[in-house]
Amino acid sequence: MMKRRTFIHLLNTGAAVSLIAKPSLAGWLQSAPQAKRWQEELGYHTIQSVTFGDVRLQYPRLVGKNARLDIHGYGIRNEFCMITTDQGAKGWASLRGGRGHAHRLVPELVGKKLSAVFQVSIGITDDKYLPFDMALHDLAGVVLNKPVYALLGRDKPYITKYYSGMIYFDDLEPAHAPGGIDKILNECRYDYDLGYRQFKLKIGRGNRWMSQTAGLARDIEVTKQVAAAFPDCEILVDGNNGFTVNEFIAYLKGVQDIPLFWIEEPFHETVEDYRKLRDWMNKANVKSLLADGEADPDPALLDELMELKLMDVHLTDIEGLGFTNWRKLMPKLIRYDVQASPHAWGSLLKSYYTAHLAGGLGNTVTIEGVTSTSDDVDLSKYRIADGKLIPPDAPGFGMALLA
Repeated sequence: MMKRRTFIHLLNTGAAVSLIAKPSLAGWLQSAPQAKRWQEELGYHTIQSVTFGDVRLQYPRLVGKNARLDIHGYGIRNEFCMITTDQGAKGWASLRGGRGHAHRLVPELVGKKLSAVFQVSIGITDDKYLPFDMALHDLAGVVLNKPVYALLGRDKPYITKYYSGMIYFDDLEPAHAPGGIDKILNECRYDYDLGYRQFKLKIGRGNRWMSQTAGLARDIEVTKQVAAAFPDCEILVDGNNGFTVNEFIAYLKGVQDIPLFWIEEPFHETVEDYRKLRDWMNKANVKSLLADGEADPDPALLDELMELKLMDVHLTDIEGLGFTNWRKLMPKLIRYDVQASPHAWGSLLKSYYTAHLAGGLGNTVTIEGVTSTSDDVDLSKYRIADGKLIPPDAPGFGMALLA
């Protein structure tokens, strides 16, 4: 299987995607004169220092198991890097990859003109800068006094649906006194009150935590009860590769006519199994989107699935692939008639980065929400309205460190 680093290499060599000029892409790109002016402005800044730290993001509740993994906990510590220029501009964002590797790359950045490592029209100029990809986007936005989505070509952002990605197997917790389906419904109510109008339900309890029969029955019942309790909301389901194709078809038969906004990674992707699923869905008049590409993405297989119309939404992680590489990938998705929804689980920062990618480029069907609070980051400028995530017009990604 081709791993993510190979995928990134192909993107940067042009083998996996090329930016082909066509009318549907024109709105994404800044005019040449404006891009030139902005690029010249970046050239007045020289990178002076790169520092590292971490921020704590707290979830509002314990997040439990999914089909493959045990309890996910109450939050994360998110490593970041801060890049400062000789003019005093500062940009910060999540660090991609380990801090040790990034430390070794600091001499590649310090002393360079910002314009040499970042171009407004594409992002980072070399994939060796990927650990700093997000921070360089933030820094460019700060220098230019523009939100990141504006660097991608939009004065006003595209506004995209926003789903709660926090609905795990919490009916099974705590182990000594499981809360049952009522606990799931209470969590959905909490998320509804925050403004979400889409819920992604983790399913696949029979893969590891219950018998296959009991797990399937619980998956079906959770889906039915959430749909009944929140009739004005859309339901997404995520199997985390915890089913066989036949088991998943049994799940779809069990939920009957409940509309599912999308189906995510029900089983490990193969052309044969996805064709079998799509054929069954067509015969049963099931219109759900098929979403894949999060877990160990194989770009050649994903291409084949997209070419065969067996995949509707591309999920590769916003940080794992990188912001610049997502910018390169989006035109290819347009040609395939496939929409984006970069994986963001774990960190609300990733949700907010995705809001700028979607805000600038469009073609994003929904954004994964990871509800969090923090004493270390000002997250207050982003809003949920009518079930959609609205990014601020503040410079960069619009998040300030509080310490």
